[in-house]
Amino acid sequence: MKLLGTEHRGTEAQREEEDQGDGGMFALSRKVIGCVIEVHRALGPGLLESAYEHALARELGLQGLPFQRQIDLPVMYKGERLPHCYRLDMVVDTRLLLELKAVEALLPLHKAQTLTYLRMSGLKTALLINFNVEAAKQGIRRISL
Repeated sequence: MKLLGTEHRGTEAQREEEDQGDGGMFALSRKVIGCVIEVHRALGPGLLESAYEHALARELGLQGLPFQRQIDLPVMYKGERLPHCYRLDMVVDTRLLLELKAVEALLPLHKAQTLTYLRMSGLKTALLINFNVEAAKQGIRRISL
């Protein structure tokens, strides 16, 4: 038993070291995932993406996490801004992109879309979140450049 306790402390210490090395991104991601789990626990699967976005915004606010919603992401082509732009679902603490989905299953296309949003926005880390799952953890993917 003592050995298991030592391993657990080692794992926590390792996580703290990793967190310090990534500017707190691990801790921020963990807090956001907690908010996602709370929203999913309260609402369950089967709603529209917009309902989860509103609920997640409420939960992030309750937890004191700064965020923005529906941020314009212009498309640049050969130095010209195209008239059509995309919108980032949410950005937490100006550095963590949240791409929300309420789909039957996450597809490679969803990951590619999230990677493109990261490249175009200059952000480095995203959580791709699908709320249409039985358990919230099944629908969360961390994506980094």
